[in-house]
Amino acid sequence: MLFDPSRTDVRRFFCETWRKHRDRLPLSPLEAMARDLILRHPEYHDDLASLDAALEAEYPVEAGRTNPFLHLSLHLAIAEQLGIDQPPGIRTAWEHLVATRDEHDATHILMECLAETVWRAQRARTAPDGEAYLECIKVKGHRF
Repeated sequence: MLFDPSRTDVRRFFCETWRKHRDRLPLSPLEAMARDLILRHPEYHDDLASLDAALEAEYPVEAGRTNPFLHLSLHLAIAEQLGIDQPPGIRTAWEHLVATRDEHDATHILMECLAETVWRAQRARTAPDGEAYLECIKVKGHRF
């Protein structure tokens, strides 16, 4: 994927990945990771069925519906982070979480902390703070 994808890029990536899967076309390694995440989220399959509809869709917080593209992007980011242990220590934090809960719940703790870390960095116009991210995981992991 791109380093700084636009909303259109992200939506196109997930919709195209889903189309290629349905059409039994070859997938890149990143698309295969995305496909596996999509398969775990059947509630998003309709959202991915039409690129045109996906590009027009809005997911305001007031509507009470999760943005499927944001959700899948966070899942994909976590999978990539765990694969390369970046920030250093994320894999160890993950292993501590899955020792006490299922992988889905553990992933959602990481996703919540990642979203918070990115939000803080955007507000402060700084790079994401890896140490704060890991601390968030530790704190939230003990809360559940």
